[in-house]
Amino acid sequence: MAGGPSHVESLDPKPALDRIDGQPFPSSFTQGQQLAQLQGSELKARKSFVKFKKWGESGLEMSELFPHTGAMADDLCVIRSMTTEQINHDTAHAFMNTGSIIKGRPCMGSWLLYGLGAETENLPGYVVMTSSGPGAQPVSARQWSAGILPSRYQGIAFQASGSPVHYIGNPDGVCQSTQRQVIDEVQRLNAMLAERYVDPEIDTRISQYEMAFKMQTAVPELTDMSTETQDTLDAYGVQRPGDGSYASNCLLARRLLERGVRFVQLYHRGWDHHSNLEKNFPISARDTDRPTAALLADLKRSGLLEDTLVLWGGEFGRTPMAQGSGRDHHINAFSVWMAGGGVKPGMAYGATDELGYNSVDNIVTVHDLHTTLLHLFGIDHERLTARFQGLDLRLTGVEPSRVVKEIIA
Repeated sequence: MAGGPSHVESLDPKPALDRIDGQPFPSSFTQGQQLAQLQGSELKARKSFVKFKKWGESGLEMSELFPHTGAMADDLCVIRSMTTEQINHDTAHAFMNTGSIIKGRPCMGSWLLYGLGAETENLPGYVVMTSSGPGAQPVSARQWSAGILPSRYQGIAFQASGSPVHYIGNPDGVCQSTQRQVIDEVQRLNAMLAERYVDPEIDTRISQYEMAFKMQTAVPELTDMSTETQDTLDAYGVQRPGDGSYASNCLLARRLLERGVRFVQLYHRGWDHHSNLEKNFPISARDTDRPTAALLADLKRSGLLEDTLVLWGGEFGRTPMAQGSGRDHHINAFSVWMAGGGVKPGMAYGATDELGYNSVDNIVTVHDLHTTLLHLFGIDHERLTARFQGLDLRLTGVEPSRVVKEIIA
């Protein structure tokens, strides 16, 4: 959810904040804190404009703006005590994706593909799709880069509208057998080069030529939505498959997961609400709520949710203070949720203070989140490393981090 969705409008109810709406925000919370564009401004509390309710048998509290996700509350594990180190979008994206703001570090999808391998031979092991709404922030391709790992581990960005992969068909007059002959000859020449030079990028080139050839058959079948029922399209809210919407991307994500793609990452660039919060936040919630819930329901129905981990969240939260008609970036507290993949369902973990400014109970850092994700995938985070310039780099960095065992089923 790129842009930073407000936790106090989504997953973290704060009635005490409602009671001081419009009043000066207590300086005891903010003194000496990093406040982005609010530095030096008069800080006034801004209440949540939405109502919260308890959902499901678990009674998990969530905003009423997410009714479809709320209906899946008994499958969700909400972390309300997240913190991060980066207050600007690009560096915060990088920190959430790679555990570092240094360019050239592998992202988490690349680390997983590197550590676990792929389960499909005719589709990429790591696919990225983007969509947008009001409050759209750019998302750079370095967020799905393999960094210092061989480039065959990078994320492959599918186009959100039209054909997801450019030039997937053969040129006019070139048949499949001719294309096969060309690829075989190119592969022979690359193999000769690989014998002369020790360069992993040559091996990557060989594997990517073969992958591209196989995708000529796999991608058209993947994106042929004629096999989906109208009820399924309606459940996701898909108006037209391949229309560039988050709904269409969610449906395609399910089809990718069914075919063994290891890591699928969806960006919805629609949560940077510095202004017009009451108008734009409901639009972004509406655009993402139904498709997200439909994806969860489909994965659960097919049994895939047992070994598929779904993570929903942004790069940071938003301030409980007003910024005109919106909220500013906030790193001291935000919320994410997970489902499936071995996490405890129907629970909330951690807490922020009474105004939603600081995470105070069972604080979870981004490094803790990465450590826990890798643990759920069967990986010891300290052993998944790659040597670069004399250092053993890893997703979780060198700072201490922990597995959040309390959320593991």
